[in-house]
Amino acid sequence: MKIRTIKDKDYTVMSNYHFKDKRLSLRAKGLLSMMLSLPDEWIYSLNGLNSICTESRTTIRNVIKELKEFLYLDVIEKRREDGKIYYEYTIYENPFK
Repeated sequence: MKIRTIKDKDYTVMSNYHFKDKRLSLRAKGLLSMMLSLPDEWIYSLNGLNSICTESRTTIRNVIKELKEFLYLDVIEKRREDGKIYYEYTIYENPFK
């Protein structure tokens, strides 16, 4: 039996593709789902993801590597004018080519 709720506010619509991808661990499916549920203006970082998850920073880093390996996540290192490094995350519902 499934007990469902009324989905008229505070829910996320996303592809089921990553849920069916047998290459992804359950942790990767969960983190990807969480990332897809965050607002578009959310600023992604390892520290930011760590602040909203119970997993360790090392676990999150490993899951990010997994999502990058299977092309659900692209992370580009960039440098600000002041020389500080930051990372730009692009998250995909389906693996990118």
